[in-house]
Amino acid sequence: MNGIIIIDKPEGWTSHDVVAKLRRVLGEKRIGHGGTLDPMATGVLPIFVGRATRAVEFLENADKEYLAGLRLGVSTDTQDISGRVLRECACSVTLEELEKVLPCFRGTIEQLPPMYSAIKVNGKKLYELARKGVELERKTRAVVIHKLEAEGSRDGDFLIRAVCSKGTYIRTLCSDIGEALGCGGAMSSLRRTRAGTFTISDAVSMQDVEKAAAEGAPDRLLKPVDSLFYEYPAMNLDSRQEKMCRNGADFPISGMSEGIYRVYGGEGFLALGEISPKGVFSTIKSFFEVK
Repeated sequence: MNGIIIIDKPEGWTSHDVVAKLRRVLGEKRIGHGGTLDPMATGVLPIFVGRATRAVEFLENADKEYLAGLRLGVSTDTQDISGRVLRECACSVTLEELEKVLPCFRGTIEQLPPMYSAIKVNGKKLYELARKGVELERKTRAVVIHKLEAEGSRDGDFLIRAVCSKGTYIRTLCSDIGEALGCGGAMSSLRRTRAGTFTISDAVSMQDVEKAAAEGAPDRLLKPVDSLFYEYPAMNLDSRQEKMCRNGADFPISGMSEGIYRVYGGEGFLALGEISPKGVFSTIKSFFEVK
């Protein structure tokens, strides 16, 4: 098997739980995911199968879109409602008041990574230390919030939609918004609606995968690896060029503009490649099966 399955991750599962389950269901050891989701989160979790695992790094760096629940008037040690409550207060923030502070969190902003995160310090994950009551000094880091909008409310919590760069903590965003409003805040729900070019409409459930596997047709749920790179133009290599590409060699190529390309040969998608300003082709990453 070789391709990408877009899973609608269920609540309560870790991303690793999904990978472990699919390894058993699909009978394939080479499986990875394209961006961790917290257990309480649901939504788009791209799963890379077989040779497609070589493409994980490209999705990890892609922008993501989330729909989050924001509960104001409460602060917790995890910055979401699963954590220990640190502070509560009466809160009567209106939608208009919330919208007034959102511009402060658009564009490039600084975030302080939460202690309950998988970031490693001296070989230890922060959340492992946090569970022992240890809190370390952390440095802020820049992230980019491309879009941040309030989308009404649900069950007493505000809903906010964010499109953001790699490394953004939506829990921290919710907490910081609450602090800006003077009442504290915590994330009450999280659904990832897009990862790179893959949206929630592309996603299937774990039950869908189990059903397809039981019917002997799990391949029908796989998206081709090159679907991750549809933003780039395609180029086709002749047999001589394909051989050089498969051997990892650079070679001159004429009639093509410089830039990044999806590269195809006689048996389909070969690689993500690049043509230099001098007209030399080189492989960024190969995806063909090694025979």
